[in-house]
Amino acid sequence: MKVVIFAGGVGTRLWPLSRKNTPKQFEKIIDDKSTLQLAFQRIASIVKPEDVYISSGIGYKDIILSQLPQISRENFIFEPVMRDIGAAVGLVTAILAKTAPSEPFMILWSDHLVKNVALFREVLLAAGKILEKDKNKIVFIGQTSRFGSQNLGWIEQGSLVKNLGDLSLYEFKSFHYRPDLETAEKFHASRSHFWNPGYFGTTPDFLFSLYKTFTPSMYAELVKIQNAWGTADFEKTLNEIYPTLEKISFDNLILEKINPKDGLVLGADLGWSDVGAWEQLKEALADKKEDNATKGKVLLTDSSDNLVFNYTDQMTVGIDLKNLLVINTEDVLLVCPKDSVPKIKKLVESLAGTPNEKLT
Repeated sequence: MKVVIFAGGVGTRLWPLSRKNTPKQFEKIIDDKSTLQLAFQRIASIVKPEDVYISSGIGYKDIILSQLPQISRENFIFEPVMRDIGAAVGLVTAILAKTAPSEPFMILWSDHLVKNVALFREVLLAAGKILEKDKNKIVFIGQTSRFGSQNLGWIEQGSLVKNLGDLSLYEFKSFHYRPDLETAEKFHASRSHFWNPGYFGTTPDFLFSLYKTFTPSMYAELVKIQNAWGTADFEKTLNEIYPTLEKISFDNLILEKINPKDGLVLGADLGWSDVGAWEQLKEALADKKEDNATKGKVLLTDSSDNLVFNYTDQMTVGIDLKNLLVINTEDVLLVCPKDSVPKIKKLVESLAGTPNEKLT
């Protein structure tokens, strides 16, 4: 089984920690490891380093190589420019379809947290075994919902296919991306939907065939890149062709068009969280809503339901704080209610063309 960890993107909702030159997946948010390093650590005991691939932008090459010295340089796939996930997944798929066409591979993301690591590994191995027997399937991994989130995607499961020990395999019915709150709460109450972490497994040949079916023009260009892989012309070919590929999400390009019969769902309570925004990180780290989540030199008194991260040598002190986000870096101090996190992205965008653009 191969594993591909995608490590692109900027993550402005985790500003001021996450910035253009140092996105969230490379910052040491948990203990002394980045979420990219944690993503590799989770699968290191079940997949050999030579079977792990990292996909990201060329601008992050040096930091990725320094954080993951265990992985062979041949297994780093760097996009010359960012063309969204549709093209990024297509590039990796084209390469694996040449080197390991029928071997199951899993697609994972570098900016998540998973608490139930042993169960996560069990799910990945189970998905791999399913795909060894049926190579023309996509196995979606679902996270048991903890509440009705309107900020996440959802996977609707169909009938039970079979039990796999402690795991259950279901038919796939549909995706629902960021439903309204009322619908999300219905999904949670029904227990017929999982949160969608974006993790799935398939085989390179099958996924590449979907590119051929649903986006023949992109497929034709990816074949040219595929033919150059492993030759002296690869970098030249990649740099010429990749920037011309359509900029579109993988969901819009492929997943929304697949026949539901081609999908399966493995759902479990993985303790998964998307830490794409500060309030999501708070939910992931705190056992109870009223608990505080802190990092660095922080002293809180009579305070609850806060996230306070201090990346300086100066002590950050809070008294009678509630439902606040406090991020203290060497050049920016951010203070806002957790409910105001969606405004961070707009604020960062507004800094473009101003003297403070350097802070983005």
